[in-house]
Parts: sequence; structure tokens; C-alpha cells
Amino acid sequence: MTLIANPIYDSVFKYLMEDDRVAKILLSALLKKEIVELQMRRQEYSAMQQTRISMFRMDFTARIREANGEEHLVMIELQKTWLATETLRFRQYLGTQYLNKENMREEDNGTYGLPIISIYILGHKLGELHEPVVYVRRRYLNYDDCVIEHRDKFIESLTHDSIIVQIPYLKGRTRNHLERLLNLFDQDYIYHADDHLLEIDENKFTGKDEQLLMNRLLKAGVAPEIRRAMDVEDEILSEIEKRDTIIMRKEEEIVKKDEELGKKNEELGKKNEELVKKDEIIREAVRMLSQAGLSVDEIARKFSLSPESVNHLLNE
Repeated sequence: MTLIANPIYDSVFKYLMEDDRVAKILLSALLKKEIVELQMRRQEYSAMQQTRISMFRMDFTARIREANGEEHLVMIELQKTWLATETLRFRQYLGTQYLNKENMREEDNGTYGLPIISIYILGHKLGELHEPVVYVRRRYLNYDDCVIEHRDKFIESLTHDSIIVQIPYLKGRTRNHLERLLNLFDQDYIYHADDHLLEIDENKFTGKDEQLLMNRLLKAGVAPEIRRAMDVEDEILSEIEKRDTIIMRKEEEIVKKDEELGKKNEELGKKNEELVKKDEIIREAVRMLSQAGLSVDEIARKFSLSPESVNHLLNE
């Protein structure tokens, strides 16, 4: 058995993807296309010192080769999170990529944005989707839903494909090349004495690409700066969990108070209804006694009311 650094940690994942060969292997496997050239863009990943952060992101510019031999540039937006509350941040970051002028290219017939491929590596599960890797792909269709084979730069600039990896569903799956690589992310291999490490059977990772990723994670596992960074991430996650626990408890208190206020309002509503009915009964009785010839003072004494109140009821 071999101990490697746990790539669920941002610091380890960053170290892994900073190796050009490793990044090309993993991204090619995810895209299921050959990456001819790969360049990591100016990084905007979130600083670990900010306790509000629980999401990591990296961007790449890649020249990919299609099955027919055609090559073209794309932007790969890679985001990773271990919390299930990041949808808004994903959307916000995606929006900044569409607005970023650095992602635009001048063409003979206009200015177009680089096609974006978004990859989300999630440490949590998505609803009813149980596959470890989910591909969301666009298609060009005509009115009759027939597929249009050609691509257009205008459309490619405004829409994008996505790949979602659900780490909890990896569970030792090795059905294809991608799953064999992603198996190194499987959290079932967490070392019992240290969550920073995964304990793997290196005999299961005999492929050249798998060994390259495994060796990179081996180096990360013994690098003091990486170990310290993982400790920092643990502290950040602890703070986030404490914050979320406080928020959850406050929300529960608010819901409980709302329920109590709702019950009180319901009780007050019933009392108001009873008072309205009582007033109607008194009003009708006052009118009947007045019609029977009783004076205002006599009626007032019967109901313990003031003469003014009796006159008010008679005049309504």
C-alpha cells in the first residue's frame, strides 16, 4: 500500500495541475479529446487565507484536436468545491469569463469569444444523478429537431458545454481510462490516521498516465508546504462549518418564532371573531329592547354600558 496526498484539498489539487503533463492527461481524459497545447492562464483561484472561501478554480487555454483532425482553441474553466452551496459562485465566475476581454479573439469577420468548457469537480452528490461523470453537451437543431452538423463562432461564443465529476460516486470504478485516473480522488481510500492522505494499492494503477498522477501526489504528500496548506484548509473548513451551524441554528430559531407568532396571530384572530360576534349580539339586543320601549338609560344599565355607547349602537 502507498500513501499519497489527498487531491480533494485545494493545495494538493493545485500542485497536481501545475504539472503540465499531468494537467494535459487529466483534462484530455475529461474532454475525451486530444489536447495538443495547454496553457494555464493567469490564476484567479481563491486565497485559502479567506475564511469565506470553499471553492477553487483554475483556467486553461487549450488547443484541442477533433476526431476529424480539425484543431481549435477553447477555454477550460475548472472549478472544484467540497461544499454543496456554491451554485451562485459558479454562476458568478462563469459570468466574469464571458465578460473578460482576454477571452475574445479578433477574426476577419468580427470579434468572437473563445468557446468555454466548464468542468466542475464536486465533493458532494447532485440530486438523482448517480453517475460519477456527467456530460452536458449542446446540439444545433433546426425546427424539426434535426441535428445541424456545422458550428458557428457566434453561437460558440455564447453557449458552452459542461462536465460534472461527483467524487462520492467514484467508489473504485475503473470502467474506462478516465475513471481509472479519477480513482486517485476516491475518498474511500482515506488513510485512517490522517485525512490528508489516501492509502492506495499501487498495483491497481499500472498505466503510464495513472502512475504519472500517482507520483505527483506522492511528492505532494511529503512536501512540508503542502502539508501546512492542508492544515490551513482544515481550519478554514472548520470555520465554515461553525458559521453554517450558527446560521442553521438561527434559521431554526427564526422558523420556531415564526410558528409561535403564527399560532398567536391565529389565537388573536379567533378572539377578534368572538368579539365581533359578541358585539353583533349586543347590538341586536339593544335594538330589540329599544323597540320594546326601554329608554337609553335602562338599556345602558342592563348591559353595563354608557348611554353614549347605547346611542352609538342604535345609530349604526
